[in-house]
Amino acid sequence: MCGIVGYIGYRDAYPVIINGLKRLEYRGYDSAGIALVDNLKPVIYKVKGKVSDLETFVGDGNRNGYMGMGHTRWATHGEPNDNNAHPHVSMNGKFVIVHNGIIENYSFLKKKLASRGYSFKTDTDTEVLANLIEYIYLFAKVSAADAVSLALRKVVGAYGIVVFCVDEPEQLIAARKSSPLVVGIGQNEYFIASDASPFVDYTNQVVYLDDENLAVIGKGAVQIKTIKNDIVNAEVRKIDFDAEEIEKGGFDHFMLKEIFEQPKSLRDTFRGRIDEHHSSLQLGGIMPVMPKLINARRLIIVGCGTSWHAGLLGEYLFEEYARVPVEVEYASEFRYRNPIINSEDVVIAISQSGETADTLAAIQLAKKCGACVIAICNVVGSSISRVADAGVYTHAGPEIGVASTKAFTAQVSVLTMMALFIGRAKFNISAEKYTELITELNSVPEKIEELLKTASAVKHVAEKYKDSSNFLYLGRGCYYPVALEGALKLKEISYIHAEGYPAAEMKHGPIALIDEKMPVIFIACQDKSYEKIVSNIQEVKARKGVVIAIVSEGDKTVSAMADHVLEVPKFNTAVGALTAVVPLQLLSYYIAVMRGCNVDQPRNLAKSVTVE
Repeated sequence: MCGIVGYIGYRDAYPVIINGLKRLEYRGYDSAGIALVDNLKPVIYKVKGKVSDLETFVGDGNRNGYMGMGHTRWATHGEPNDNNAHPHVSMNGKFVIVHNGIIENYSFLKKKLASRGYSFKTDTDTEVLANLIEYIYLFAKVSAADAVSLALRKVVGAYGIVVFCVDEPEQLIAARKSSPLVVGIGQNEYFIASDASPFVDYTNQVVYLDDENLAVIGKGAVQIKTIKNDIVNAEVRKIDFDAEEIEKGGFDHFMLKEIFEQPKSLRDTFRGRIDEHHSSLQLGGIMPVMPKLINARRLIIVGCGTSWHAGLLGEYLFEEYARVPVEVEYASEFRYRNPIINSEDVVIAISQSGETADTLAAIQLAKKCGACVIAICNVVGSSISRVADAGVYTHAGPEIGVASTKAFTAQVSVLTMMALFIGRAKFNISAEKYTELITELNSVPEKIEELLKTASAVKHVAEKYKDSSNFLYLGRGCYYPVALEGALKLKEISYIHAEGYPAAEMKHGPIALIDEKMPVIFIACQDKSYEKIVSNIQEVKARKGVVIAIVSEGDKTVSAMADHVLEVPKFNTAVGALTAVVPLQLLSYYIAVMRGCNVDQPRNLAKSVTVE
């Protein structure tokens, strides 16, 4: 979950690395550090806090060098402080390292190294790895690259690392396992980063490292091999976004920009997949596995956080249109529960980054059991997309805000298309109904554009309830996952306690919390459970609860009962969930801003969860 940047070339390394760290800060912002190689020697600065604090700390200090590495941290081992910040230096000063991941057997390795005379200055697992590399280098008298390879063979856990050796100062060494690393290839210069955003200004040519790949990067060449020294013929790919997409573009925060980008991201997701007559869908990424999808005994959807909520919506969609049993699992629980999986199952993994550690481990388990794995990811070339048997990219574009917004709606859109596509292939949907549903789905971007014009109404509600201590979010059917997602957004960025429930479950406990100080948000759009949720609203009003209702445009019944009403376009199907979530995203955003919270970088969170 940390961010790594490395550079070797002809430019001043400092601005390349600092600006790269700013673009990766969504991965962690507990502390930051940089190592620059000046006259073949490393100059290191590191500090608790954000990258801006690191800039201040460096000040007018030595910023020379055409090679270096940087790190922005999300703490795992050791509290966030100056000492535990990366880069870390080995005891005898031979190696400098930055690391994203967790070395699970670090305690065992630390004891072994201590018995051989090594001492430690930090609480981190990374310093242990630095010392292990140095010990092998000095004891075995091998090259720096071989020392890294040999050390990594002894490591249990996840790593994305960049290493510098003072005795071999013309190169950087990078390696990965379960933590992403990508090498950018420029003209006589090379970049290393956790994703491509730090160097998109300089090159669009990249190599994605696979698990247990090691790259030796000099000023004139890159050699990639496995940690067992087998040569790898890596494919050079072209990245599909530019620098403008990862800037704020006039918005105050990335989150707000990404909320307003949803019409575009959905159109990009639909492009080439919905025909001009709205009579058919094309999902080329899953065509190789369509027989398995059509004949699947069940679908198992795995994800974490917001992606899990998208999966819950997928359950409604697949069961409604494809008529196949669906189970939705937290990837973190699925991988440890000894689940029953067989070759007739299809596992759908959902991940914005395509690097989520628990989701990646879950699909690796599923593949070992013989299941077909389909990935829904936003990042081309990501680990999950490469491990899966097939998949569909969302084309949401880069999402920098830690709280996911446009990725959620893009994921739900892909799940909707898949459900309709499979349903039609199984003849569960008539041609006429198929066209009707596709037409409705295709109208969503335009409907969201209109909905976003009413953001001021959401802001007015936020002003009234920004100081509340608790919120309850309630929905039924396909709007229950929307309630969960709304509650998660509020918790993530405003630090207000919020819970999402199926509205019918309110009577089984949560109703005890309701009083005149408790705002209750109902997603009360008109569908087949509409009359039931009206009854649930009456139950809350009878106990003096404050009701904020998301309703279908033109609603009269709920509007007469609720304290506040936010209208969304009327839909006849689960497609309505795509618009119902938008005012909840805006509500969370405005409340967080009014409370003075850091919207894009909420405390204790990171965007890409690449550790367990």
